[in-house]
Amino acid sequence: MRTSRTFRSHRTVKRTTRAAATLAAGALALSLTACGGDDDNGGEDKGGQGSGDKKTAATVTLPRLDGESLEVAAVWTGAEQENFKKVLAEFEKRTGAKVTFVPAQDPIINFLGSKIAGGAPPDVAMLPQPGAIKQAVEKSWAKPLGAEATKELRENYSQGWQDIGKVSGKQFGVYYKAANKSLIWYNAQVFENAGAAEPKTWDELLTAAQTVYDSGVTPFSVGGADGWTLTDWFENVYLSQAGPEKYDQLAKHEIKWTDPSVKEALTTLAEIWGKKDYVAGGATGALQTEFPASVTQTFTGGDQPKAGMVYEGDFVQVNIAETDAKVGTDAKVFPFPAVGDTAPVVSGGDAAVILEDSKASQALVTWLASPDAAAIHAKLGGYLSPNKSFDTSAYPNEVQKKIADALIAAGDDFRFDMSDQAPQAFGGTPGKGEWKALQDFLKNPKDVAGAQRQLEADAAAAYGG
Repeated sequence: MRTSRTFRSHRTVKRTTRAAATLAAGALALSLTACGGDDDNGGEDKGGQGSGDKKTAATVTLPRLDGESLEVAAVWTGAEQENFKKVLAEFEKRTGAKVTFVPAQDPIINFLGSKIAGGAPPDVAMLPQPGAIKQAVEKSWAKPLGAEATKELRENYSQGWQDIGKVSGKQFGVYYKAANKSLIWYNAQVFENAGAAEPKTWDELLTAAQTVYDSGVTPFSVGGADGWTLTDWFENVYLSQAGPEKYDQLAKHEIKWTDPSVKEALTTLAEIWGKKDYVAGGATGALQTEFPASVTQTFTGGDQPKAGMVYEGDFVQVNIAETDAKVGTDAKVFPFPAVGDTAPVVSGGDAAVILEDSKASQALVTWLASPDAAAIHAKLGGYLSPNKSFDTSAYPNEVQKKIADALIAAGDDFRFDMSDQAPQAFGGTPGKGEWKALQDFLKNPKDVAGAQRQLEADAAAAYGG
């Protein structure tokens, strides 16, 4: 999925208790345990047709926009980009407008700045962090959502997902795409050959890793060339081990990265990152492996792939689709194991934000907030929607459906990606800040104190002290 995550801000989602996080994690674990077996619907186009209180297709009302042109910018590439273009194509069909997808570079805030400075901003941008919306508002780039878009958002989204698109009480963003980032995918044949079992705790994960290693397969594939994958690793360990209150404090830099809780999380991560031959290619190889390759190398090579497991979100399925492996049979998934008292529930997302206000741009964001748009994208795979109003049977396989159901069932009981809440300079820039500090830590997992010092120095500079 994402090839970037670039912005940060304070979190406005309702803070929840450890008990609530436990319920959300439990729902996810129960859902994924029920997953398994083949794709039940074979990717059949269900068009988002629902039952009960679910909306059916063609429910959103859009104006005719014949002769209007729009540009939409996002960092998405490959299948992710192509699938989104199909959603835009349906908007074109329903309105008569012409929509052009503009590939953006990472970090997208810099890309947008150059476009705006040149007098040619896109009409709508898909921003991959909650802080991006705040930053775009502070720069007077973003325009508030109109009545129709806001109405569609209120009907289809939980309060928490609405709130993270707000700045100073005004709605600026529609979280069109979400991510469940508390998942570990594994090669089913490797686990079967090794006799490994799906773990529920960190200690059980280490046991499964050793079992896979003893069978002759490297346990983990890590896409260390993309620093955001490493921040995601850290966030899951930290949320589960330190708890949601500490997580919120660290996200806002109310506690320092030299805090003992960070030391504990890094020391825990080193149990995998620092274990000899536990990471495909070693640290050097991992730091040269981009995220897509970290996935594909786990599911190619028959029963002797380069690794048995890879950590990342539901969007991994887009990359699995590039191999011969089938989700639910060859490629299976389990929730990120509990490191502390409860398993973590970490989410991310991409929000549609209007930069050029017009009838057409407001209509497009209204479309993206609708169950119609979500159903079209859902059936294509590699996509997870926080939209609660469309029938999740539109998802192309039972695994993705269960992941989506768990996200909706969690309601507001989740934590948003921590690095996505930080200033861009710290949490969202390749080769800098948290991305670079954790890449250095992957290279030398014994230097916990050094990693903490570097993280704190970078955070202090980015947060302003």
